[in-house]
Amino acid sequence: MSIDSSPDPTEAKRPGVGASLVEVFTSAQGEGPEVGRTTVFVRFGGCDLRCRWCDSPHTWRPVADWRIETAPGSAVFEGRTNPVDCGELVDVIDALAPSPATWISLTGGEPLLQPEAIEAVARGLASRGRRIYLETHGLHGSVLSRFVELIDLVSMDWKLASDVRPGPGVEAPPGEDFHDAHEAFLRVATRARQVYVKTVLTPSTRDEELEAMFDRIARVSSGIPLVLQPVTPMGGIKAIPDSKQLLAWLARAEARLADVRLIPQTHPIYGAL
Repeated sequence: MSIDSSPDPTEAKRPGVGASLVEVFTSAQGEGPEVGRTTVFVRFGGCDLRCRWCDSPHTWRPVADWRIETAPGSAVFEGRTNPVDCGELVDVIDALAPSPATWISLTGGEPLLQPEAIEAVARGLASRGRRIYLETHGLHGSVLSRFVELIDLVSMDWKLASDVRPGPGVEAPPGEDFHDAHEAFLRVATRARQVYVKTVLTPSTRDEELEAMFDRIARVSSGIPLVLQPVTPMGGIKAIPDSKQLLAWLARAEARLADVRLIPQTHPIYGAL
C-alpha cells in the first residue's frame, strides 16, 4: 500500500494532536554534512536510549514546561506549558525561521517516540515549503514510514552497543546489537529525499562493531553518506580517540563505502546544543 505524501495543510490543525517539547531555538547546525547552516531546532522530550556521551540528557524524560526563543539567535527565551498544539507549533516554527532555506530540525530526545505529533508537524511544515531535517537514533522505522516522503534529510544515528544501552524499562531491539533494527530503519529512510548515517567514535568503539555497521550500510547502498563523529568528551566519556585511530577507522570505512567523512561536533565552540 502506497503512502500519500502530498502535504495536507490541515493535518497539523487536527484537534487533540499535541507535542511534548523541551525547547525551540535558532542556531547553526553543529553536526554532519550540513554543519554550519542556520537551523531551527525543535527539541522533543523523551528518549528510549541512554548514550554515555549524550550532550542533552535533559531530554531523556518529558518535562512539564518548555521554552521558545523569542527572536532568531537572541538567546532570550520565554516559557510555555506542555503539551503544545501541533498547529500552533508549526506557526511558531515558521515565524522563527529566518528564510525559506532555513533547515527545521526535528530532534530530541527521540522525536519518533511521539508518532502523531511528529507526523502532524512534518505535514504542517511541508505544506509551507519548509526544509525538514529529522535527527533520530534510527530505530523506529514503522513510524517514519508514515511520512518519510515529506522529509528532506534524515540524519540517522547508528548506535554502537559499546557505549549505548536501552533506557529504563526498554527492551533491546531483537537481533545483533542495534544492527538489525538500524538496517531495517535505513531501508525506510532511503525513501526520504536525502539520508545520511552518523556514528559516534569513542575510546570504547570496537573494530568489529564498525565493520558490522559498514556491512549493513553497504547492503542497503554503498553510496549512503557516513559521518564518523569523534566523541566530544562529556557525561561518561572523558577522552577522544587519538588521531591515528580515527584516521585508521576512516580508511577502513572508505574501503567499503563511497562517501565517508570524519567530522567533529562544532556547536560546543559557540555554546549551543
